[in-house]
Amino acid sequence: MQRTVALVTPSYRGDIERFALLCDSIDRHVRRYERHYVIVTDDDLPFFAQFGSNHRVVMPCSQLLPRWLKLVPFWLIHNGRRIWWSLRTMPVHGWHIQQILKIAAVSQLPAQRFLLVDSDNVFIRPFDVQAYAGGESTPLYVDRAAISVDAPLHANWVRNCDRLLGHKEPTGFPADDYVGQVIVWDKRTLNDMTCAIERATGKNWVHALCSTRAFSEYLLYGNFVRRSPQHLAAHRITTDSLANIYWDYAPLDAAAVIAMVDDASQSEVALCVQSYSRTPISIIRDATGLAPGDLGGTTRPLLASMGQRAGAVAATTPYVQA
Repeated sequence: MQRTVALVTPSYRGDIERFALLCDSIDRHVRRYERHYVIVTDDDLPFFAQFGSNHRVVMPCSQLLPRWLKLVPFWLIHNGRRIWWSLRTMPVHGWHIQQILKIAAVSQLPAQRFLLVDSDNVFIRPFDVQAYAGGESTPLYVDRAAISVDAPLHANWVRNCDRLLGHKEPTGFPADDYVGQVIVWDKRTLNDMTCAIERATGKNWVHALCSTRAFSEYLLYGNFVRRSPQHLAAHRITTDSLANIYWDYAPLDAAAVIAMVDDASQSEVALCVQSYSRTPISIIRDATGLAPGDLGGTTRPLLASMGQRAGAVAATTPYVQA
């Protein structure tokens, strides 16, 4: 029995050109998926309306988040970081919300499996989503024993996973890492995971994550599966990443990006150059053969059209689709 698979990408206006590149690469290389769901803040919805199509749905995050979690208006932000506030928890930043949105999207949107793809990815070769993610078992990516006990971020995330999921025995170190790019989740498994969080914390799962703040959505899912024989049996472990990833902060030049493309293994169907590296998007486009004008798809003069789109599309639109 084949499972339906959809793509999910949370994004924001600061990544819109990277997102356009992702869309161009999906339209060229990716096939056999249900829909590509794009989730943005309500005030960013007008900027992303141009990407709506028969297979790509742009939707505001207010459709997925609880009403008690409020976005601080953009004009009140001085350092460019979006902040959500509530009377229940300390404020949380956009990076936390993007993780929560992935969980909420998989829980609420109409598909059985989901391929999670961030804006700073670009597909570099043909990829059959249904063949990879739509079979009897769900692929679960793992980097074995990759997290040391003194890892500055990941070790704390692992400990918080144990608490959030109610694990009686703490995870030993070095711990397996489930963080990656182009990751597959199963809806039933995800919903069981959120139920486990609510049992362990006594709070709604969004409330629990906002209260924790230091967490990783991928570590939560991976650790939940590995501790549950039932769910582990429904997954197949893979150590082959779907993306060749650059995690560092220094910007790459053209030669370095071309080398990443050339060095990608056959399993690595995507390239991810983290946006915080500030590597010029034009370099990535050229290196991946997706220069503007090559496609009849989504490539368009984005920055010139953003002001016009913002004035033409109401941010209250429930979703944007051609």
